[in-house]
Order: sequence, then C-alpha cells, then structure tokens
Amino acid sequence: MPDYKPSASPCPVGRASRILGDRWAMLILRDALLGETRFDGWLNRMPISRAVLSDRLAMLCKAGLLQRDPPDSKRALYRLTESGKAIAPIYAEITKWGDAHVPRAQPSEAQA
Repeated sequence: MPDYKPSASPCPVGRASRILGDRWAMLILRDALLGETRFDGWLNRMPISRAVLSDRLAMLCKAGLLQRDPPDSKRALYRLTESGKAIAPIYAEITKWGDAHVPRAQPSEAQA
C-alpha cells in the first residue's frame, strides 16, 4: 500500500475508504480496539508479514487513527487516538452485520 495521502473526494465514504478500504488496516484497528498495542502482538494474532504490518501501522499513524509512543523507539506502543477511538461504534455495527449477514465458511471452504 502506498503512503497515506488524504483524499480530495467530496464524499465522506470515499475519504474514509482511503483508510478503511484495506483488509489489514481494518483488522489492525479491530485489534487496537480490543486492546492490542504492540507490534509483536499483531504478528501473533494475524497471518501478516512484518513488512505489511509495519506499512499499515505507519499509514494508520499518518492518517491520525493511531499514535506511536514513543515515536522513535523500536519497542513503541501503538495507541488509538481520539479519531481512532471514535470508530468503535462503527466496528460494533460491522460486527452485528457480519454475524447476521455473512456466513462462516465451512472447514472445506476456509482459506488460510
């Protein structure tokens, strides 16, 4: 994913999709809302490469949803900003929608 650049779209959905239209960004934010703050924690929770995780965390920081603390440390914590916390009700609704309308794959259909 390229570096985050704010969208000039007049549509708020279009602007939000610049950030939330990425599977990994959505899952990183989900885990942040569940309390994850450490790089290694995300690596243990998701089948994501170090490079992709690093890229997505940097994008979410630049977009203002996460803050790296301290900014230059190799062992930094990633904390939700107020903007990141504000997305919690949306995730609650996505969870309800997913439970009601998106069936789980059968074991023979599941992807890794």
